Amino acid sequence: MANSARLIGFAPATDLDRAAKFYAGLLGLELVETSPFACVFRSGTTMLRVTQVEELTPQPFTVLGWEVEDIAGSIDELLVRGVSFTTYEGMGQDDRGIWTTPGGDKVAWFTDPDGNTLSLTEFS
Repeated sequence: MANSARLIGFAPATDLDRAAKFYAGLLGLELVETSPFACVFRSGTTMLRVTQVEELTPQPFTVLGWEVEDIAGSIDELLVRGVSFTTYEGMGQDDRGIWTTPGGDKVAWFTDPDGNTLSLTEFS
């Protein structure tokens, strides 16, 4: 059942209006629905439900990511929109914040307004 059903991603947010501005306004996701409990977005065929929480402690790892064809172009597009990318000490990222894995994949990280770590990945 799970291998043929559509996947829904979830992310927490303490301020849904701010989350909607980020995910729809800056990232360009389609805003499908808002309620006092969540904002629902669509990214391709995947649904993202950003759920209202009272308190949030961001996790020290990626909670949501996108596979992209051209990571440099995607970064450029998001930088123009106001997204800032994260550089981690000791990761060996380039000047754009891209880390190249031993297998040749490229990854870059950024955060949403609540500090959730998000990523872009270009697979080799």
